[in-house]
Amino acid sequence: MNSNPETVSTDFDTSDRLYFEPLDEESIRDILANEGQETTPSIVQFGGQTAINMAGTLSRNNLPILGSGAETIDIAEDRRRFENFLERLGIPQPPGAGVRSVEEALGVAQGLGYPLLVRPSYVLGGRAMEIVYNETELIRYLVMALDLDSRHPVLIDKYLFGKEVEVDAIADGAEVLIPGVMEHIERAGVHSGDSIAVYPGVNLTDNEVDTMVDYTTRIALAMGVRGLINVQMVILREGESSFVYVLEVNPRGSRTVPFISKVTGVPVVNIATKLMAGATLKELGYKGGLWPKRNLVGVKAPVFSMSKLIGVDNYLGPEMKSTGEVMGVDFNIEGALTKALIAASLMLPPTGSVLLSIADRDKTEAVPLVKKLHELGYGLFATEGTASMISALGVPVRMVTKKLSEGHPNVIDVIRDGSVHALVNTITGGRLALKDGFAIRRAAVEKRIPCYTSLDTMRVALEAGVAAGHGYSVERMETYLNGRS
Repeated sequence: MNSNPETVSTDFDTSDRLYFEPLDEESIRDILANEGQETTPSIVQFGGQTAINMAGTLSRNNLPILGSGAETIDIAEDRRRFENFLERLGIPQPPGAGVRSVEEALGVAQGLGYPLLVRPSYVLGGRAMEIVYNETELIRYLVMALDLDSRHPVLIDKYLFGKEVEVDAIADGAEVLIPGVMEHIERAGVHSGDSIAVYPGVNLTDNEVDTMVDYTTRIALAMGVRGLINVQMVILREGESSFVYVLEVNPRGSRTVPFISKVTGVPVVNIATKLMAGATLKELGYKGGLWPKRNLVGVKAPVFSMSKLIGVDNYLGPEMKSTGEVMGVDFNIEGALTKALIAASLMLPPTGSVLLSIADRDKTEAVPLVKKLHELGYGLFATEGTASMISALGVPVRMVTKKLSEGHPNVIDVIRDGSVHALVNTITGGRLALKDGFAIRRAAVEKRIPCYTSLDTMRVALEAGVAAGHGYSVERMETYLNGRS
């Protein structure tokens, strides 16, 4: 049953019968009655957030669910219940609370301090999720969110600016198999669907991986998960110490399932389906724990359709904007990154000029990237403040004005006339800053040049550009994968 006839995920030759109907209570009951299968369990784990949202409806109508039940799903999706659940397990999470009124939210915000991550329960693709930087933005968000859905609390979390990591796991109620651990290139605050993910996590310590495996296993078993589960976490590092916090748990197949299946060789969907039907990992020849790493590196990169969507901002944040993804595989991180970035149209051109407009808080971090661009022979254009920083480094730069009313050439001119071949634009935060930079980012999108709104993405694009000069494996990789599949 599919509410979107454009998708290929339920092609006509995939199932014995296919319905294109709205995913709501009335349609589901009508279809089950039409099939004469009102006691047959429904599968919701492979339909994304839309299908998961139907678990409560199915349960209220005494319609069975195959795999993880409605109670398991509600613990993960109801933010207040999930917060209490992790607290009982002794698993750390970003400090925060669920609120149902503006007054309650302001009290929580005062205790946590800004910036804050605000989001509703049962959220789809990060929809209506924002980072707020002051009281005005928080009030504006809450008025909108509470008007849209007063049944579920709005969760307010302290925003943790650390390394985001992700785990897909398969559970049978007694054991939990973890095919692999993925590391995100972009730090927390960018939706996981818009992040570049790397398997295995090349910058993760053994202790951090062990902690992630432990948390995932305990969560899946305590929730009673049967089938798939996706856990997203953030790592904060302080000196030699690191702390792992759980951000959220999705009791379903995530967009990373096809990726992790291909790079690990573990048939995740096949196994999960059989577990949902009552089999155990042991019966299928598997055991719990972390699957052994393969001698390769896989990179998942997002693909955007911004040039086809008029007026859409491509700034990366907590709300998902990508419309697809590509995968690069090689024996090393540089080769895998190069392939993925080329396929996703995020690769820096081998020569040309780059326009930089860097937020004040990011200028120190941007210094080595600026120097590297200069060393590689790229010409540099920059807006006023960024140009002053680059000049202070002794690097030649051409300043262009950011204010379109102050003459030419301005930032839009150098993008549209082809003077620059890539854009780096980061912001300090807040909706006003987003609005100020929209015209620049939009011009880059319409010109179809790479636009980086995260220094993390820019850094790996530079690394991949340097590595591309040394070549990367194609034929050997294909032979390797075919021999191990």
